[in-house]
Amino acid sequence: MEQNLAFNFFDFIDEPQFPGRRELQSDAVHVWRRSLVAAPTTIERVSYVLSDQERERAARFRVEHARNAFALTRSALRLLLAAYLDQSPQSVRFRLAEYGKPHLDPTHDLHFNVSHTEGLALLVFANRRRVGIDVEKIHSQPDALKLAHRFFSETERQQLENVPAQELPAAFFRCWSRKEAYIKARGEGLSLPLHEFDVAVEPAPTQILLATRPDPNEARRWMLRDVPVPPGYVAAAAVFTG
Repeated sequence: MEQNLAFNFFDFIDEPQFPGRRELQSDAVHVWRRSLVAAPTTIERVSYVLSDQERERAARFRVEHARNAFALTRSALRLLLAAYLDQSPQSVRFRLAEYGKPHLDPTHDLHFNVSHTEGLALLVFANRRRVGIDVEKIHSQPDALKLAHRFFSETERQQLENVPAQELPAAFFRCWSRKEAYIKARGEGLSLPLHEFDVAVEPAPTQILLATRPDPNEARRWMLRDVPVPPGYVAAAAVFTG
């Protein structure tokens, strides 16, 4: 089923009539990239789609860039969901599943997931397929191997130990983003231990999700792939293929 699943990548544009009505076929996955660098007028303009609860949540952020990132990301989510559902962004409603993953309310075949880091947000959408996405900004991580020994699987730790020192930060966050995307797609939170599945660490592997435990067949039910992002970032998306 993986070979028939098409990934499409789009950039979110700050224009009044954007994004317009969108179609999403069952054999497609749409990934949107949204810059979180925006003028105050843009942030003010897009915030009209937020609910009262979302505005209150944004106001609780004491740091301006965190407050703006939330407003820009959530408004993009509402606008894109509205485009796929053919309804107003203000009418979109959410509910949280058992482990906190957001879904549409009422339940709908359209699945989505969101991730953001410093300067960039990613949003993924698919019909009748669970999805997860994660983006990380690469930065110096002196404790990369210690963190890997604490949280990652033995296979991943061995891979990271063989990475040259200058390449370790990118490899660590690449591994982290791939694992996080899969966990978010599964929707089980930290009840799914990080060491119970293996992902590849290298930049362009033929297969990213290497193994799952205790059920080895679970790896065949998922497609895990990297997402193209600007230099300095790494990102991955996971999609249930059945």
